[in-house]
Amino acid sequence: MKNLELLITKAWQEKSPILTTLAPLSALYGVVGRVRKFLYDNDKLSKYHAPIPVMVIGNITVGGSGKTPLIIALVKYLQDKGVNVGVISRGYGRADSSPAMVCADSTPKEVGDEPCLIVQSTNVPMAVGANRGQVIDLLLQNHPALQLIISDDGLQHYALHRDVEWIVVDGVRGFGNGKLFPQGFLREPLDRLTGATVIYHDSRTEHYDDNALLMHLAPSKPVSLLTGEKSENDKNLPPQKVYAVSGIGYPARFFKTLSELGFDVVERAFGDHHDFSLDDLADLTDLPIITTSKDAVKLRELAKRHNHAIFDNIWVLPVQAVLSESVYEEMDKVLGELGVV
Repeated sequence: MKNLELLITKAWQEKSPILTTLAPLSALYGVVGRVRKFLYDNDKLSKYHAPIPVMVIGNITVGGSGKTPLIIALVKYLQDKGVNVGVISRGYGRADSSPAMVCADSTPKEVGDEPCLIVQSTNVPMAVGANRGQVIDLLLQNHPALQLIISDDGLQHYALHRDVEWIVVDGVRGFGNGKLFPQGFLREPLDRLTGATVIYHDSRTEHYDDNALLMHLAPSKPVSLLTGEKSENDKNLPPQKVYAVSGIGYPARFFKTLSELGFDVVERAFGDHHDFSLDDLADLTDLPIITTSKDAVKLRELAKRHNHAIFDNIWVLPVQAVLSESVYEEMDKVLGELGVV
């Protein structure tokens, strides 16, 4: 499945003519999606209504858009304002789909890699599970004073009523060929953006008007996977030839960032949410390895199970979402409209 995902992604990027053969599947995918949305929007299928406001942050494309760093930045902002915020997620890649709380020591197999990263970065109350209604119930049972819930993804989970929708759009990739999955990488048609707040993930601010809601990811220097510290003599890993290992939705951005930082990158891309094994790293002993914060969550767990010298030579590239002032202003507007503050 992961190999198929990589092949399709490569076909999208290269605009392969083989994609035309997938048009019937895309048409079927679109019809099913529109029918589902119609049934929920017209109360033919029931929705779960949470007792407190719910804000969904998602995307209409397959693959990474920067959604998780955005959520981490917003959670920190809300916490600084004194807002009791909680987060929910499906917890992609879990061994179990039933509702579960996320703790600082939770593992990716228990709750998913992105929830681990979010909680480790913010200590926010968070729960995961396939049924978002049950997840919210569990979260509120454990944290009854919450004022706002942010749903990490779930844009297409219409069984959950939402008060606000923010859609993250990758300004570099855009919408590809404009086709629905699997012929393209759209989860929903472009008209889905109508009525939602759109956050553009793009460092090229000159392409947008002054009112655009913008974000970009700012990298720091790599730190040790095992210790989170700089290298010896208080110096970070210097730019050099490295293996860039990633199991994220859009690895090209990660590789490009490393190249811009001066690294000579040997790309090693795996499928999104890849469950790393020692075999994945066995042939990468001759150069330092740099990975993403999301992948590091899984690699640290792997290091606990295997006492192997390779983990001493793995580095993590931290990134932080930098939001335009207009994004914070929009967040404050949302809080006012929802009566949260």
